[in-house]
This record gives sequence, structure tokens and C-alpha cells, in this order.
Amino acid sequence: MTCFAVAGLSDAGVRRAVNEDAVAWRVSQAGDQALLVVADGMGGYAGGGVASELAVAAVLEVIGPKLEIPDQDPMTMDDAIQAAFNLAQRRILSRRQQMPALAKMGTTLVLAWIRDDEAHIAHLGDSRCYLIRGGEVQCQTRDDTVVQKMLEDGSINERDVPKVPFRNVLTRALGGSSDVLASMRRIDLLAGDRLLLCSDGLTGALPESCWSGLLGGEASPAEQVRQLVDASLANQASDNVSVVLLTVL
Repeated sequence: MTCFAVAGLSDAGVRRAVNEDAVAWRVSQAGDQALLVVADGMGGYAGGGVASELAVAAVLEVIGPKLEIPDQDPMTMDDAIQAAFNLAQRRILSRRQQMPALAKMGTTLVLAWIRDDEAHIAHLGDSRCYLIRGGEVQCQTRDDTVVQKMLEDGSINERDVPKVPFRNVLTRALGGSSDVLASMRRIDLLAGDRLLLCSDGLTGALPESCWSGLLGGEASPAEQVRQLVDASLANQASDNVSVVLLTVL
């Protein structure tokens, strides 16, 4: 039976007074299923943090109990994931109506639901999921951003990205659009594989090319997560930095 080791950490970064990210993870009692969640809130002081916490809570409410149900149909799992995104959207919009000061709040959301040797990955926004296998880092999500669309239509190339002033503008996010259909994919996992979920505070401060030296050796998942966040802070991370890391044992 497949088993997992999971650790996570969220930090405000060196330039933000408030941490608007939220993270969570759960492993089933049998150890055969795991759930990883990262949300990156937006909307200014308090608002972003409220949105990200609402999103993470919705995921835990909908999917958390299902971690104890064995032999689930993959399609049913996809339905549950979308139900979690829908619930998060409803709760964010409801809170915005109740509190006008939070009218601009929203959040990204990325999750991975792992059952035995298969991971169901879903996201909205630009928080990412990576597969790390044999020292190779492979991004498993596509950013919902204006700059990503420009890259895909050939308007710019990778060298131009740092020069685009609106490179972080999202095209889809919870609370910010009526379209909350999650982008989903499934991948098979092998022993030794790692899944890393993160907010853009990590990728903005620490390029993927710098990760391998921090994710190797005998360090525990908790130590590896700490090393990634510390390296981001050393690079003067201008945004909140959040990481959740799962290792397949």
C-alpha cells in the first residue's frame, strides 16, 4: 500500500505585513489517501486572507471526509473536487455581500487529492502544482493569467515576462469570475515522487532551477519545505510564500 509524508509552511514574506495565503493538508487514517491545498488570497488587508481561508475550509469540508472512503470512482472524485470549488465560490460571494469592505476579495486555489498511486490535481488562478521525479521539476498546472495567454499566442516570449507590468493579473480566480470550472488532470505517481503545491510567492522569488539543491539529500519533507521558504526569504520575497510538499514513500 502506498504511504505518504507531507509537510507545509506559509510565510508573509519580507515585504508584506499580512499573510493572505492559506494552506492545509490531510492524510487518511489508513495512510492510502492525502489531500493538499494552497490558496493565495487577493483583495488587500484582511480581504485576501478571508477569501483564501474560506476556499481552503470549503475543500476540507467537501473532500476531507471522503479520504476515509476506499475504492472511489475517479469520476466521483472529480465531481467532489468541482463541488469544493463551487462551495468556495458561493461562500466568498456571500461574505462579500455581507461585508462591503471585502467587495474585492478573491483567491486562487490549487489542490491535489492523492489516492494510492494516482493524483487528481485541480486549480484556478496561478498557484501551481509540480511533480518532482528523479531530480526533474515538472509543472502540472497552467497559470490563469494574462501573461500566460500572451506566451501561448506568441505575443511575447519567456525573456519578456519580467518586463510585462501586468504579468500577475489573473484571468480566472474564485470570487473574481462566474467561471469556477476547475482545470483538472490526473497523473500516476511512483515511489520517491514528490508533489509540491505553492503560491506564486515561491516561484516569484525562487526560480525552479534553484530547487533541486534544496529538495535533495536525506532532509525530511518539513526540512525541505523550510529550506525552500528560507531561500525565498533570503531572495527578498516580495509576496507571501506558501509550500505544501508530499513525498510518496
